[in-house]
Amino acid sequence: MNTIKLRPIITVEEKNTFVSEIQEAFQISYVSEFGEFEKQVLPAEDIEESFNAKGAEAYIAEIDGERIGGAVIVIDDKTGYNSLHLLYVKSSAQNAGNGFKIWKAIEELHPETKIWETHTPYYDKRNIHFYVNRCGFKIVEFFNPKHKDPHQIGETAGNIPKENNYFFRFEKEMKSR
Repeated sequence: MNTIKLRPIITVEEKNTFVSEIQEAFQISYVSEFGEFEKQVLPAEDIEESFNAKGAEAYIAEIDGERIGGAVIVIDDKTGYNSLHLLYVKSSAQNAGNGFKIWKAIEELHPETKIWETHTPYYDKRNIHFYVNRCGFKIVEFFNPKHKDPHQIGETAGNIPKENNYFFRFEKEMKSR
């Protein structure tokens, strides 16, 4: 059937599984680009920040009852400017169009959205391709040592080494429905 379902995360166990699976997916991406890395590129504290953001909604993505990934979005009902904080596809479910299915389900969940925003590291070519070429986002800003992300609290995002702390900010303007 291949019908995707976004199901809200409601138990601590589901949340812990989300954290572990997204860390694995992000780690694999980083290691494939730069080689072994002793720290978690995406620390649990950063994921927790997204879960706790004002307006946050966290979902498990399932196809035919099997978990294939998940997402955390932040919704601003007043402005319609919403944010995709985290989206991942389990490593065992990648390369099958599942990320796109998750994204489309998110769009359908919030048709009132005027603009979606998200970020991704510069080195993650798959993510850049996904957001720009598959999902229709546009790159609107490039964060680097001379143009720092005003939302980044520490010296780097997560545990990404300083020399790789470069990020794109994307926006997708939604057409009126």
